[in-house]
Amino acid sequence: MFLQHLVVAACAAGIAAVSGSADAQAEVARHYPSKSLRWILAFPAGGVSDLLARPIGQRLSDVLGQQIVVDNRPGASGIIASELAIRAPADGYTLMLGETSTHSVNVSLFKKLPYHPVKNFAPVTLLAESPLVLIVGPALAVNSVQELIALAKAKPGQLNYASGGSGTGTHLVPELFKSITGIQLTHIPYKGTPPALTDLLGGRVELMFPNLPPVIGQIKSRRLKVIALSSAKRVPSLPEVPAIAESVPGFVANTWYGVLVPAGTPQPIVQKLNAALVTVVATAELRERLSGLGFEIATSTPEGLARYIRAEIDKWARVIQQAGIKPE
Repeated sequence: MFLQHLVVAACAAGIAAVSGSADAQAEVARHYPSKSLRWILAFPAGGVSDLLARPIGQRLSDVLGQQIVVDNRPGASGIIASELAIRAPADGYTLMLGETSTHSVNVSLFKKLPYHPVKNFAPVTLLAESPLVLIVGPALAVNSVQELIALAKAKPGQLNYASGGSGTGTHLVPELFKSITGIQLTHIPYKGTPPALTDLLGGRVELMFPNLPPVIGQIKSRRLKVIALSSAKRVPSLPEVPAIAESVPGFVANTWYGVLVPAGTPQPIVQKLNAALVTVVATAELRERLSGLGFEIATSTPEGLARYIRAEIDKWARVIQQAGIKPE
């Protein structure tokens, strides 16, 4: 009987502790935020992630009533920024813009990574996706995905594709394309996308897959010969450009962008951030602006982003292993 009383008392104490902790977290969230927030980006000011984060950050500041300080920490394929983020207090005042490279690719690309994209972060919401765009040199006599595949099969290994560097999205996406279509292409890595584009236009390489946002202006001005997009379907900003999936069913390879916070951040704060960010990107004016830059808004629950990250990790791990890709 005495033992039963002890068990009941212990259970009651446990429930009270959990309840008290939940109440304390809810109270913290009620007064959150009470100071400015830092939003860490893994790439330079003026880059693709910066184009997305700054207009969102401005409007998030209005919704939360506190300043959002964008902190660009480029270098080491996003490792510097990611490590900085996980070392911050788990109090909701440090956000990170995670993306395909930092939270889906690096874990398979680097043998010793100082962070884990799932264990060390709490997902908040998916923000947006942007496709890569299949472009070819002006002298290459192809005008569709089918024609490119046929030419590559007729000349195995003779067509060169440029990338912005080994292990980047501009390298991984063509490797996925090769794997699914069964063609052979030769990889020519460059130190960034601009010199790769220069050589593409100069006829020194035949094709490449840059991210859409940096080149959308050149596409609309018809300076680049576009074949297709890596998205599941056509995008409103370029309705005349087909998706690769129209010719190669199942081919989808977007760059994703989402907000994460350090693991251990109280769940009520995560939910408050999720609601604020979803509200911000739901505005028609911001959606139109970001669409014009090559982004498509795509929000989620924290759990939805967690599932998406795990699926993307598995997807790119297979590509990296099959192609034998190593970091530069």
